[in-house]
Amino acid sequence: MTRSIKKLSAKELAARAAKIKMLILDVDGVMTDGSIIFDNHDNEFKVFNVRDGHGIKMLNKAGIGVAIITGRKSSVVARRAKDLGIKDVYQGFKVKTEALENLLEKHGLNTSETAFVGDDVIDIPVLLNVGLAIAVADAVTEAKSVAHHITRNSGGRGAVREVCELILKSSGKWKALLDVYYKA
Repeated sequence: MTRSIKKLSAKELAARAAKIKMLILDVDGVMTDGSIIFDNHDNEFKVFNVRDGHGIKMLNKAGIGVAIITGRKSSVVARRAKDLGIKDVYQGFKVKTEALENLLEKHGLNTSETAFVGDDVIDIPVLLNVGLAIAVADAVTEAKSVAHHITRNSGGRGAVREVCELILKSSGKWKALLDVYYKA
């Protein structure tokens, strides 16, 4: 069964993005391009985009929370989350809505105050239960069909930064954050 969500106009998208108090991210295919490299010594490697990371740090500075919900478990993800100041990290969740419910309760949020970025069918239940559902440009068709918005950039290639800027600009916090760099 395919269920689709109405895509939002630019005005509707900005209105929803302005309400976001927490951005929730999948990892593989969103924060990365979906590639996982294993060496012969059981080491796992992932490539993260530095501009995506800076966007996350800008959200933190603006007082907007960031969380991770991923179906896999990886020490690389824990390390990246720590580097970015992401404290809410849910790894190994095959039923991602369980982690979503925990986040909502822990932070006293309602679904309209949350955005989720996903790329695959495992993300559909969360995409259907947040205020702003976003799929990356190279997401599977089924994830795109339930998203309010689809990024221009692919996972691991600037999609997260694009979403961070959307939230910051829509909430009126972008200019103040940017001014810091012009004054430096």
